[in-house]
Amino acid sequence: MANSGFQLLGYFLALGGWIGIISTTVLPQWKQSSYAGDAIIMAVGLYEGLWMSCAFQSTGQVQCKIFDSLLSLDIHIQTCRALMVISVLMGFIGIIVSVVGMKCTKVGDNNPSTKNKIAVAGGGLFLLAGVCTLVSVSWYATQVSYHFFDPNTPANARYEFGSALFVGWAAACLTMLGGSFLCCSCIDDERRGQQYYRQSQPSTAREAELLSETSFPD
Repeated sequence: MANSGFQLLGYFLALGGWIGIISTTVLPQWKQSSYAGDAIIMAVGLYEGLWMSCAFQSTGQVQCKIFDSLLSLDIHIQTCRALMVISVLMGFIGIIVSVVGMKCTKVGDNNPSTKNKIAVAGGGLFLLAGVCTLVSVSWYATQVSYHFFDPNTPANARYEFGSALFVGWAAACLTMLGGSFLCCSCIDDERRGQQYYRQSQPSTAREAELLSETSFPD
């Protein structure tokens, strides 16, 4: 029962992280215009994500433009796009697989060992989804930092970290933590089963010896 609750905790943590991954993927605030140093404070805030760039005016109006060409984008944006899409897909598959493998579901109750392996596979998918998200967000943040501190970058063209990056880091941590809980709970079950089997072997051997002695006395 305790392991079942541990699995549920891991599942809901991973599910929340997966929702955060989706939010990170679609949000345009991966980087935002900087007003540090000698930058001129403008009435328009510029934001840029993986799919579009947006301009937020002081009047509250928002204008967004989707990137027209995929091949004209920087290589790190294309790679981050691919990693985030892969993360979303792996997280979706992990949700389905984990539901099948968890103890609180009735699917595959007749084979607990296979059910545990399925749950571990679901946890592994969550771990991979979290790693892909972490790599994508961290790589994008590295590029933002590089251009910010590059002396050749004009002051008015510098960007800082957007809110989507922090959402992505949090989502990656939640997803990996939930996947780890799923994997650890099932591994503990396997170890306990093996330990119980080893402990039961000597008693079984003694019973066999006693039966042989009573059946064939000297």
